[in-house]
Amino acid sequence: MRLYLLALNPTDSVTRGFLPAAARLGLDVTVLTDHVEDHRRAYADAEFEAEVMDCDVQDFREVIGAISQHHAPDAVFSNSDHLQTQTALVAEYFGLAGKDWKAALRAKNKGELRRHLAETGLDRVWSAELAPGQDAGALTPPFPCILKPREGVASEDVTLVADSAELALRVKEIQQRRPGATLVVEEFLAGELCTLETLGDGLTRHVLGGFRTRLSLPPDFIEEVLTFTPAHPEPVVDQLLAQLDALGVGLGACHTEFVLQADGRARIIEVNYRAIGDQCDLMLAEILDLPYFELVLRAHLGEALPAGLGARTDRRARHERVCADRAGVLTAAPGPLLEGRADGVVLSYRPVRELGARHELYRTNRDYLGIVWAVGPDQGAVDAAVAEFIAANRWEITP
Repeated sequence: MRLYLLALNPTDSVTRGFLPAAARLGLDVTVLTDHVEDHRRAYADAEFEAEVMDCDVQDFREVIGAISQHHAPDAVFSNSDHLQTQTALVAEYFGLAGKDWKAALRAKNKGELRRHLAETGLDRVWSAELAPGQDAGALTPPFPCILKPREGVASEDVTLVADSAELALRVKEIQQRRPGATLVVEEFLAGELCTLETLGDGLTRHVLGGFRTRLSLPPDFIEEVLTFTPAHPEPVVDQLLAQLDALGVGLGACHTEFVLQADGRARIIEVNYRAIGDQCDLMLAEILDLPYFELVLRAHLGEALPAGLGARTDRRARHERVCADRAGVLTAAPGPLLEGRADGVVLSYRPVRELGARHELYRTNRDYLGIVWAVGPDQGAVDAAVAEFIAANRWEITP
Protein backbone atom coordinates (compact mmCIF):
# COMPACT_ATOMS: atom_id res chain seq x y z
CA MET A 1 0.00 0.00 0.00
CA ARG A 2 1.23 3.48 -0.90
CA LEU A 3 1.19 6.38 1.56
CA TYR A 4 1.86 9.91 0.36
CA LEU A 5 3.07 12.10 3.20
CA LEU A 6 3.01 15.87 2.60
CA ALA A 7 5.59 17.80 4.58
CA LEU A 8 7.50 21.04 4.79
CA ASN A 9 10.43 20.65 7.21
CA PRO A 10 11.46 17.19 8.49
CA THR A 11 10.07 17.51 12.02
CA ASP A 12 10.47 15.00 14.85
CA SER A 13 6.84 14.00 14.29
CA VAL A 14 7.77 12.90 10.77
CA THR A 15 11.24 11.42 11.32
CA ARG A 16 10.68 9.78 14.72
CA GLY A 17 6.94 9.25 14.62
CA PHE A 18 5.01 8.77 11.41
CA LEU A 19 7.67 7.42 9.06
CA PRO A 20 8.86 4.68 11.46
CA ALA A 21 5.19 3.86 12.09
CA ALA A 22 4.56 3.59 8.34
CA ALA A 23 7.49 1.16 8.10
CA ARG A 24 6.04 -0.95 10.91
CA LEU A 25 2.72 -1.05 9.02
CA GLY A 26 4.52 -2.21 5.87
CA LEU A 27 3.59 0.88 3.84
CA ASP A 28 5.51 2.16 0.84
CA VAL A 29 6.03 5.87 1.51
CA THR A 30 6.51 8.79 -0.84
CA VAL A 31 7.25 12.09 0.88
CA LEU A 32 6.13 15.11 -1.13
CA THR A 33 7.93 18.29 -0.08
CA ASP A 34 9.46 21.53 -1.32
CA HIS A 35 12.39 20.94 1.11
CA VAL A 36 13.78 17.86 -0.64
CA GLU A 37 17.41 18.09 0.43
CA ASP A 38 16.48 18.72 4.07
CA HIS A 39 14.42 15.53 4.10
CA ARG A 40 17.07 13.44 2.36
CA ARG A 41 19.66 14.56 4.91
CA ALA A 42 17.28 13.82 7.78
CA TYR A 43 16.64 10.27 6.49
CA ALA A 44 20.23 9.45 5.57
CA ASP A 45 20.82 7.15 8.55
CA ALA A 46 17.20 6.22 9.25
CA GLU A 47 16.04 2.64 9.70
CA PHE A 48 12.99 3.30 7.51
CA GLU A 49 12.87 3.85 3.76
CA ALA A 50 11.05 6.76 2.15
CA GLU A 51 11.05 8.08 -1.38
CA VAL A 52 11.34 11.89 -1.46
CA MET A 53 9.85 13.88 -4.34
CA ASP A 54 9.91 17.60 -5.05
CA CYS A 55 6.48 19.19 -5.09
CA ASP A 56 4.86 22.52 -4.27
CA VAL A 57 2.86 20.99 -1.43
CA GLN A 58 1.08 24.24 -0.58
CA ASP A 59 -0.80 24.00 -3.90
CA PHE A 60 -3.24 21.06 -3.88
CA ARG A 61 -3.38 21.12 -7.68
CA GLU A 62 0.35 20.46 -7.90
CA VAL A 63 0.04 17.63 -5.37
CA ILE A 64 -2.77 16.01 -7.36
CA GLY A 65 -0.70 16.25 -10.53
CA ALA A 66 2.40 14.76 -8.89
CA ILE A 67 0.48 11.80 -7.46
CA SER A 68 -1.44 11.20 -10.69
CA GLN A 69 1.86 10.73 -12.54
CA HIS A 70 3.30 8.42 -9.87
CA HIS A 71 2.04 5.37 -7.96
CA ALA A 72 -1.68 5.08 -7.18
CA PRO A 73 -2.34 6.31 -3.61
CA ASP A 74 -3.91 4.36 -0.76
CA ALA A 75 -3.62 7.21 1.74
CA VAL A 76 -2.64 10.88 1.73
CA PHE A 77 -1.52 12.36 5.04
CA SER A 78 0.19 15.35 6.60
CA ASN A 79 0.91 16.46 10.14
CA SER A 80 1.83 20.00 9.10
CA ASP A 81 -0.27 22.89 10.37
CA HIS A 82 0.09 24.53 6.97
CA LEU A 83 -0.98 21.59 4.81
CA GLN A 84 -4.19 20.19 6.32
CA THR A 85 -6.63 21.80 3.86
CA GLN A 86 -4.50 20.84 0.85
CA THR A 87 -4.16 17.26 2.11
CA ALA A 88 -7.90 16.99 2.68
CA LEU A 89 -8.67 18.24 -0.84
CA VAL A 90 -6.19 15.78 -2.38
CA ALA A 91 -7.63 12.86 -0.41
CA GLU A 92 -11.13 13.81 -1.53
CA TYR A 93 -10.01 14.04 -5.17
CA PHE A 94 -8.65 10.49 -5.08
CA GLY A 95 -11.64 9.14 -3.15
CA LEU A 96 -9.56 8.29 -0.08
CA ALA A 97 -10.21 8.61 3.63
CA GLY A 98 -9.51 12.17 4.67
CA LYS A 99 -10.56 15.13 6.71
CA ASP A 100 -13.37 17.41 5.62
CA TRP A 101 -11.48 20.22 3.86
CA LYS A 102 -13.95 22.75 5.26
CA ALA A 103 -13.15 21.64 8.81
CA ALA A 104 -9.43 21.85 8.07
CA LEU A 105 -9.85 25.39 6.74
CA ARG A 106 -11.93 26.48 9.75
CA ALA A 107 -9.26 25.17 12.11
CA LYS A 108 -6.39 26.90 10.29
CA ASN A 109 -8.15 30.22 9.65
CA LYS A 110 -8.59 31.74 13.12
CA GLY A 111 -11.03 34.34 11.88
CA GLU A 112 -13.24 31.74 10.24
CA LEU A 113 -13.07 29.59 13.39
CA ARG A 114 -14.46 32.46 15.48
CA ARG A 115 -17.22 33.25 12.98
CA HIS A 116 -18.29 29.63 12.67
CA LEU A 117 -18.47 29.01 16.43
CA ALA A 118 -20.42 32.25 16.86
CA GLU A 119 -22.89 31.23 14.15
CA THR A 120 -23.53 27.92 15.91
CA GLY A 121 -24.19 29.77 19.18
CA LEU A 122 -21.65 27.65 21.07
CA ASP A 123 -19.21 30.47 21.81
CA ARG A 124 -18.98 34.13 20.91
CA VAL A 125 -15.62 35.84 21.08
CA TRP A 126 -15.13 39.43 19.92
CA SER A 127 -12.97 39.16 16.82
CA ALA A 128 -12.04 41.23 13.77
CA GLU A 129 -9.62 40.88 10.87
CA LEU A 130 -7.15 43.35 9.40
CA ALA A 131 -6.26 42.91 5.74
CA PRO A 132 -2.60 43.31 4.73
CA GLY A 133 -1.66 46.98 5.19
CA GLN A 134 -4.91 47.90 6.95
CA ASP A 135 -4.56 49.88 10.19
CA ALA A 136 -6.55 49.25 13.35
CA GLY A 137 -7.95 52.77 13.71
CA ALA A 138 -11.58 51.79 13.19
CA LEU A 139 -11.54 48.89 15.64
CA THR A 140 -12.97 49.13 19.16
CA PRO A 141 -11.97 45.81 20.76
CA PRO A 142 -12.34 45.12 24.48
CA PHE A 143 -8.95 45.81 26.05
CA PRO A 144 -6.70 44.07 26.80
CA CYS A 145 -6.97 42.16 23.54
CA ILE A 146 -4.95 39.70 21.48
CA LEU A 147 -3.25 40.49 18.18
CA LYS A 148 -2.02 37.59 16.04
CA PRO A 149 -1.62 36.39 12.45
CA ARG A 150 -4.78 34.74 11.14
CA GLU A 151 -2.89 31.64 9.98
CA GLY A 152 0.00 31.87 12.43
CA VAL A 153 1.74 29.09 14.37
CA ALA A 154 4.10 28.61 17.33
CA SER A 155 3.04 31.78 19.19
CA GLU A 156 4.87 33.87 16.60
CA ASP A 157 3.71 37.50 16.57
CA VAL A 158 1.02 36.73 19.14
CA THR A 159 0.87 39.54 21.70
CA LEU A 160 -1.33 40.96 24.44
CA VAL A 161 -2.23 44.59 23.74
CA ALA A 162 -3.23 47.05 26.46
CA ASP A 163 -4.86 49.94 24.57
CA SER A 164 -5.56 51.45 21.15
CA ALA A 165 -2.19 53.23 20.93
CA GLU A 166 -0.30 50.00 21.57
CA LEU A 167 -2.54 48.15 19.14
CA ALA A 168 -1.71 50.60 16.34
CA LEU A 169 2.01 50.25 17.08
CA ARG A 170 2.00 46.44 17.23
CA VAL A 171 -0.04 46.16 14.03
CA LYS A 172 2.55 48.21 12.16
CA GLU A 173 5.41 46.15 13.59
CA ILE A 174 3.86 42.82 12.59
CA GLN A 175 2.87 44.09 9.16
CA GLN A 176 6.48 45.07 8.52
CA ARG A 177 7.55 41.50 9.30
CA ARG A 178 4.57 39.92 7.52
CA PRO A 179 3.52 42.29 4.73
CA GLY A 180 1.13 39.81 3.13
CA ALA A 181 -0.51 38.47 6.29
CA THR A 182 -4.05 39.05 7.48
CA LEU A 183 -4.13 39.76 11.22
CA VAL A 184 -6.75 38.94 13.82
CA VAL A 185 -7.67 41.17 16.75
CA GLU A 186 -9.73 39.36 19.33
CA GLU A 187 -10.96 39.38 22.88
CA PHE A 188 -8.48 38.15 25.50
CA LEU A 189 -9.78 34.98 27.15
CA ALA A 190 -8.44 34.81 30.69
CA GLY A 191 -8.04 31.45 32.40
CA GLU A 192 -5.81 28.43 32.74
CA LEU A 193 -4.40 27.30 29.38
CA CYS A 194 -5.00 23.60 28.67
CA THR A 195 -5.12 21.20 25.75
CA LEU A 196 -7.40 18.36 24.69
CA GLU A 197 -5.92 15.54 22.58
CA THR A 198 -8.31 13.47 20.47
CA LEU A 199 -8.09 10.74 17.85
CA GLY A 200 -10.92 9.65 15.59
CA ASP A 201 -11.75 7.63 12.49
CA GLY A 202 -14.69 9.79 11.40
CA LEU A 203 -17.20 7.77 13.42
CA THR A 204 -15.48 6.83 16.68
CA ARG A 205 -13.57 9.47 18.62
CA HIS A 206 -11.24 8.82 21.53
CA VAL A 207 -10.27 11.45 24.09
CA LEU A 208 -6.64 10.82 25.04
CA GLY A 209 -6.38 13.28 27.92
CA GLY A 210 -4.64 16.61 27.71
CA PHE A 211 -2.07 18.98 29.10
CA ARG A 212 -1.95 22.00 31.36
CA THR A 213 0.35 24.67 29.98
CA ARG A 214 2.56 27.20 31.74
CA LEU A 215 3.16 30.29 29.64
CA SER A 216 5.79 33.01 29.76
CA LEU A 217 4.85 36.35 31.29
CA PRO A 218 2.72 38.72 29.17
CA PRO A 219 2.69 40.21 26.62
CA ASP A 220 4.18 37.09 24.99
CA PHE A 221 2.73 33.57 24.90
CA ILE A 222 5.72 31.23 24.87
CA GLU A 223 4.78 27.71 25.96
CA GLU A 224 7.33 26.81 28.64
CA VAL A 225 6.03 23.72 30.49
CA LEU A 226 3.28 21.18 29.82
CA THR A 227 2.07 18.65 32.38
CA PHE A 228 -0.18 15.73 31.47
CA THR A 229 -3.65 15.11 32.85
CA PRO A 230 -5.39 11.82 31.96
CA ALA A 231 -8.83 13.44 31.99
CA HIS A 232 -10.27 16.91 32.18
CA PRO A 233 -13.63 17.23 34.02
CA GLU A 234 -16.44 15.67 32.00
CA PRO A 235 -18.44 18.94 31.59
CA VAL A 236 -15.32 20.60 30.17
CA VAL A 237 -14.73 17.78 27.68
CA ASP A 238 -18.41 17.82 26.65
CA GLN A 239 -18.21 21.54 25.84
CA LEU A 240 -15.08 21.07 23.77
CA LEU A 241 -16.38 18.05 21.85
CA ALA A 242 -19.56 19.93 20.99
CA GLN A 243 -17.45 22.74 19.51
CA LEU A 244 -15.24 20.30 17.60
CA ASP A 245 -18.36 18.63 16.22
CA ALA A 246 -19.65 22.01 15.09
CA LEU A 247 -16.37 22.70 13.31
CA GLY A 248 -16.51 19.30 11.60
CA VAL A 249 -13.43 17.84 13.27
CA GLY A 250 -13.54 14.03 13.34
CA LEU A 251 -10.84 12.15 11.45
CA GLY A 252 -7.33 11.63 12.71
CA ALA A 253 -5.46 13.49 15.44
CA CYS A 254 -6.51 16.87 16.80
CA HIS A 255 -4.76 19.12 19.32
CA THR A 256 -7.14 21.70 20.79
CA GLU A 257 -5.93 24.58 22.96
CA PHE A 258 -8.43 26.15 25.33
CA VAL A 259 -8.70 28.17 28.51
CA LEU A 260 -10.66 26.93 31.49
CA GLN A 261 -12.38 29.88 33.10
CA ALA A 262 -13.44 30.28 36.71
CA ASP A 263 -17.11 29.74 35.85
CA GLY A 264 -16.33 26.34 34.30
CA ARG A 265 -16.53 27.49 30.68
CA ALA A 266 -14.08 25.95 28.23
CA ARG A 267 -13.16 28.59 25.63
CA ILE A 268 -11.24 27.45 22.58
CA ILE A 269 -8.09 29.40 21.75
CA GLU A 270 -7.28 27.46 18.60
CA VAL A 271 -7.78 24.08 16.98
CA ASN A 272 -4.71 22.41 15.51
CA TYR A 273 -6.13 19.68 13.31
CA ARG A 274 -3.08 17.41 13.64
CA ALA A 275 -1.07 15.69 16.36
CA ILE A 276 0.44 17.84 19.09
CA GLY A 277 3.99 18.89 18.18
CA ASP A 278 7.38 19.74 19.72
CA GLN A 279 7.86 16.05 20.66
CA CYS A 280 4.71 16.03 22.81
CA ASP A 281 3.31 13.42 20.41
CA LEU A 282 6.32 11.18 21.10
CA MET A 283 5.75 11.71 24.81
CA LEU A 284 2.01 11.05 24.44
CA ALA A 285 2.70 7.65 22.85
CA GLU A 286 4.89 6.79 25.87
CA ILE A 287 2.34 8.07 28.38
CA LEU A 288 -0.54 6.11 26.91
CA ASP A 289 1.56 3.05 25.98
CA LEU A 290 -0.12 3.02 22.57
CA PRO A 291 1.08 2.68 18.97
CA TYR A 292 -0.16 6.25 18.59
CA PHE A 293 1.39 7.04 15.21
CA GLU A 294 0.21 3.75 13.70
CA LEU A 295 -3.33 4.46 14.91
CA VAL A 296 -3.32 7.89 13.27
CA LEU A 297 -2.11 6.41 9.99
CA ARG A 298 -4.64 3.58 10.15
CA ALA A 299 -7.43 6.15 10.43
CA HIS A 300 -6.14 7.83 7.26
CA LEU A 301 -6.04 4.43 5.55
CA GLY A 302 -9.77 4.23 6.16
CA GLU A 303 -9.57 1.65 8.94
CA ALA A 304 -11.93 1.76 11.91
CA LEU A 305 -10.34 2.42 15.28
CA PRO A 306 -11.10 -0.09 18.03
CA ALA A 307 -13.92 0.81 20.40
CA GLY A 308 -11.41 0.74 23.25
CA LEU A 309 -7.76 1.65 22.80
CA GLY A 310 -6.58 0.30 26.14
CA ALA A 311 -4.64 3.46 26.90
CA ARG A 312 -2.88 3.64 30.25
CA THR A 313 -4.09 6.29 32.68
CA ASP A 314 -1.59 5.74 35.50
CA ARG A 315 1.32 7.74 34.08
CA ARG A 316 2.25 11.38 34.50
CA ALA A 317 4.55 13.55 32.43
CA ARG A 318 6.37 16.85 32.24
CA HIS A 319 7.51 18.52 29.03
CA GLU A 320 9.79 21.53 29.48
CA ARG A 321 11.43 23.81 26.95
CA VAL A 322 14.84 25.34 27.65
CA CYS A 323 14.60 28.87 26.24
CA ALA A 324 17.17 31.45 25.21
CA ASP A 325 17.16 34.58 27.36
CA ARG A 326 19.29 36.71 25.03
CA ALA A 327 20.41 37.04 21.43
CA GLY A 328 23.72 35.52 20.40
CA VAL A 329 25.57 32.35 19.40
CA LEU A 330 24.85 29.06 21.15
CA THR A 331 28.33 27.99 22.32
CA ALA A 332 27.51 25.16 24.76
CA ALA A 333 24.60 22.73 25.03
CA PRO A 334 24.07 19.02 25.74
CA GLY A 335 23.67 16.50 22.97
CA PRO A 336 20.53 14.42 22.45
CA LEU A 337 19.34 11.82 24.94
CA LEU A 338 16.63 9.69 23.40
CA GLU A 339 14.47 7.91 25.93
CA GLY A 340 16.87 7.04 28.73
CA ARG A 341 15.21 4.94 31.45
CA ALA A 342 15.88 4.89 35.19
CA ASP A 343 13.79 4.18 38.31
CA GLY A 344 10.57 3.83 36.32
CA VAL A 345 11.03 7.20 34.57
CA VAL A 346 11.61 7.62 30.83
CA LEU A 347 13.49 10.83 29.98
CA SER A 348 14.25 12.33 26.59
CA TYR A 349 16.15 15.42 25.51
CA ARG A 350 16.33 16.78 21.99
CA PRO A 351 18.31 19.88 20.95
CA VAL A 352 16.36 22.40 18.91
CA ARG A 353 19.10 24.90 18.08
CA GLU A 354 22.46 23.88 16.64
CA LEU A 355 25.76 24.75 18.32
CA GLY A 356 27.39 27.72 16.61
CA ALA A 357 24.06 29.09 15.37
CA ARG A 358 23.38 32.76 15.96
CA HIS A 359 19.83 33.91 16.65
CA GLU A 360 18.08 37.03 17.79
CA LEU A 361 15.78 36.92 20.81
CA TYR A 362 12.39 36.37 19.22
CA ARG A 363 10.10 36.15 22.26
CA THR A 364 8.35 33.21 20.59
CA ASN A 365 8.72 29.42 20.47
CA ARG A 366 11.69 30.04 18.14
CA ASP A 367 13.68 30.80 21.31
CA TYR A 368 13.71 27.11 22.26
CA LEU A 369 17.22 25.72 22.71
CA GLY A 370 16.12 22.20 23.55
CA ILE A 371 13.20 20.16 24.82
CA VAL A 372 13.30 17.74 27.74
CA TRP A 373 10.43 15.51 28.78
CA ALA A 374 9.88 12.73 31.26
CA VAL A 375 7.17 10.11 31.81
CA GLY A 376 6.78 8.15 35.02
CA PRO A 377 4.52 6.83 37.78
CA ASP A 378 3.82 10.14 39.53
CA GLN A 379 4.16 13.86 38.95
CA GLY A 380 6.81 14.36 41.57
CA ALA A 381 9.13 11.80 39.98
CA VAL A 382 8.91 13.26 36.48
CA ASP A 383 9.22 16.85 37.72
CA ALA A 384 12.36 15.87 39.63
CA ALA A 385 13.85 14.03 36.63
CA VAL A 386 13.43 17.05 34.36
CA ALA A 387 14.76 19.46 36.99
CA GLU A 388 17.82 17.26 37.60
CA PHE A 389 18.60 17.03 33.89
CA ILE A 390 18.38 20.79 33.41
CA ALA A 391 20.51 21.44 36.53
CA ALA A 392 23.16 18.96 35.39
CA ASN A 393 23.63 20.56 31.98
CA ARG A 394 24.42 24.00 30.68
CA TRP A 395 23.35 26.09 27.73
CA GLU A 396 25.57 29.07 26.98
CA ILE A 397 24.86 31.93 24.61
CA THR A 398 27.68 34.27 23.66
CA PRO A 399 26.52 37.75 22.59
